[in-house]
Amino acid sequence: MKRSKQFLIVGLLAAISGIVGYSFRPVPSNEFEMSKNIEIFGAVYKELNAYYVDEPMPGKLMKDGIDAMLESLDPYTVFYPESDIEDYRFMTTGQYGGIGAVIRKNGEYSQVAEPYEGYPAMKAGLIAGDMIYEIDGKSIKGMTSDEVSRFLKGAPGTSLKLKVKREGTEGFMEKTLVREEIKIKDVPYYGMIDQQTGYIKLNSFTNTASAEVKDAFKNLKEKHGMKQLVFDLRGNGGGLLTEAVAIVNIFVPRGTEIVRQKGRMPNMNAVYPAKEEPLDLNMPLVVLIDEGSASASEIVSGSIQDLDRGVVVGQRSYGKGLVQQTRTLPYNSMMKLTVAKYYTPSGRCIQKLDYSHKDQSGKATVVSDSLIKKFKTKNGREVFDGRGIDPDVNVEMKEYSRIVASLYAQNIIFDYATKFHRENNSITNAKEFRFTDAQYNDFLAFVKNKEYSYKTMSEEKFEELKKTAEREKYFQGAESEFEALLKKVQPSKETDLMRFKDEIIEFIESEIVGRYYYQNGKIEHTLRTDPEIIEAIKIFNDPSRYKGILNGSIKTDKK
Repeated sequence: MKRSKQFLIVGLLAAISGIVGYSFRPVPSNEFEMSKNIEIFGAVYKELNAYYVDEPMPGKLMKDGIDAMLESLDPYTVFYPESDIEDYRFMTTGQYGGIGAVIRKNGEYSQVAEPYEGYPAMKAGLIAGDMIYEIDGKSIKGMTSDEVSRFLKGAPGTSLKLKVKREGTEGFMEKTLVREEIKIKDVPYYGMIDQQTGYIKLNSFTNTASAEVKDAFKNLKEKHGMKQLVFDLRGNGGGLLTEAVAIVNIFVPRGTEIVRQKGRMPNMNAVYPAKEEPLDLNMPLVVLIDEGSASASEIVSGSIQDLDRGVVVGQRSYGKGLVQQTRTLPYNSMMKLTVAKYYTPSGRCIQKLDYSHKDQSGKATVVSDSLIKKFKTKNGREVFDGRGIDPDVNVEMKEYSRIVASLYAQNIIFDYATKFHRENNSITNAKEFRFTDAQYNDFLAFVKNKEYSYKTMSEEKFEELKKTAEREKYFQGAESEFEALLKKVQPSKETDLMRFKDEIIEFIESEIVGRYYYQNGKIEHTLRTDPEIIEAIKIFNDPSRYKGILNGSIKTDKK
């Protein structure tokens, strides 16, 4: 999305120096109004700096002012001062200088949640569960995980020393690491689900996304005999529009319109066709989406759906139909701003929230049902705008019990996996690993003295009923009955640990597999029980259903 770097940039920084205007290109129709307000803003800033009762911090004051201004527009229009440019670089390239590990807060310190395979943290022998106490001799006590991450990041080739504590060992360990250029893969995993079905997981759309998807596709098809593909975009929040176009181009003919954008300024209007020859026009394709699939993920899934090139499975996507571009600002700062809306081949814009109309609390309003419009896919199937991408086949998102959420959120499953890893040098391969009944009994013994709490949904609903009864004066005289019923819906940890054993084991297995096989292993392990993947295989195994969904002879549950 590289275009002219000059656009409507509000010259707040110029106003600091007393400059009334800023060079705007193209020239806006409300130039006088903008110049007047910039002058007023500059005057307010100067008066605050000169006379405010406490000494102001000019940089922070300006940053807060800019952020507040942009926040009134939409959450995707963002200002990056020079100090945050590295964060923007990571967002667009997936690259940063660091040790290659996920860090999270645990008590007053931080711990390694997951080292990335092949990077400095792993090379230095750090493992999940290691607690970090000092970085280069400086205590990190009380620091947030973001603050710790900033200390760990730095120029490739520079070194740092960590003081860490590993459970089950005495004393502290000193680890010296040399930072490297860390590149988070857009495709963290690809492989074969069965002899015919390939699987590609795409986590982001940085500037290497399409190349990684193409490499994975070619490998699966040429070396493993892939005949059909599950393409997973769940949880993928998007990225570069051009990468989305290149990925759709893998499956559709050269010259096919994939997406177009329309902005307020004519020079923001653009059409993005497939520019290259496709890799495969006929291979059966299922695209997985969920409510975390946004932006570029919705361009891919929406275009595949509109062109009837594949079946979309999962849950309704997020609904982000806006395009952002970057503008370079003075003093090595930058702004990312929304310049257009995008439209899939059928002509629909799937943007769900209207940021130009906000309610009294300042929240953007959802496009009302009365404004939802109907569009047609290439084969004449009905699709709709204004609310994200509706899957062709809806699979309800799996809901987990409250006890599972509590065990996971309070690090009990994580800590048990750390213990398991310490006591077991190896496990079978990621795909075949199973947690046995004997091992679950060991987990029960581990949990026995752990502090954790949760409320069942039944308990919450009952407490609401009790409050309503008290308010309406029906509770008096029925106290004993209410209390007896409340006891019956209150959770029993011992009972729930057995009632939801299968769910708990699912999380334990994933955490343990990650200790030995990292992120790739986690993904591979879940393939056999993933509801959306199971549904995709069912669709592939019924060719008449696959074709019927795409030609419209089988009605789907889109509304």
